[in-house]
Amino acid sequence: MANKPLSLKEFLDRKVAEYNQPAFILRDPISVPHRFTQKQDIEIAGFFAAILAWGQRTTIINSVNRLMAWMDESPYAFIRQHQESDLKPFVHFVHRTFNATDLLYFLSVLQSFYQKHDSLEMAFQPKEMAMNMRQRLIYFQTQFFAGEHPERTRKHVSTPARNSACKRLNMYLRWMVRRDKQGVDFGLWQNISPAELICPLDIHVSRVAHRLGLIATSKANWVMAEQLTQALRTFDPIDPVQYDFALFGLGAEERIQ
Repeated sequence: MANKPLSLKEFLDRKVAEYNQPAFILRDPISVPHRFTQKQDIEIAGFFAAILAWGQRTTIINSVNRLMAWMDESPYAFIRQHQESDLKPFVHFVHRTFNATDLLYFLSVLQSFYQKHDSLEMAFQPKEMAMNMRQRLIYFQTQFFAGEHPERTRKHVSTPARNSACKRLNMYLRWMVRRDKQGVDFGLWQNISPAELICPLDIHVSRVAHRLGLIATSKANWVMAEQLTQALRTFDPIDPVQYDFALFGLGAEERIQ
């Protein structure tokens, strides 16, 4: 008797199991925050790894590791305690279109935030009202640029208000929020549910998701990110974004177009 063909869910479940493994960490930007153990160090290293996550993964990792070295491999202590004289190395930083102007503003915002809060999670979660993920991301971007800022830097923190897929922020939230026993995602944040997460929609994920019929077009925008996540919730409503491992792996590692 011929084997029964796999359903799409069964196929993706197998791919999640294949890629949601510690071996995935080594060649991915998530390897940078995995070098740390303190919660805030992981948050900060992860934030920069996610924000700079475009281009070749090796280049991304090298850029973020350079930042961590300039922070004396103690990003939380550096963010809280640095003085203007400590910023000299950072004025030469460039990663694609993210330059020293952007970086210095990011360092300033993070320093101000950590002087008032214990965790970056609070930047996505105002206490006075409940929010869905779209509202959380809009809130984060609005607060990030609430003070005087370089106009050019706004492009480095996306918002659903402009119909951006917000791939990098959604990836960062996946890292911080998802909880399982596989050792890839950190699951540090307890006040945001994995069920709320939106699947990071990069070029690999969007192409594979479109080919599999999960989204209407391979164009990456907020509407498609929500559509994809809603489709993934039919496979697992509690942890839909686990399928990011499968879709990204199929696109980036197996080159499915």
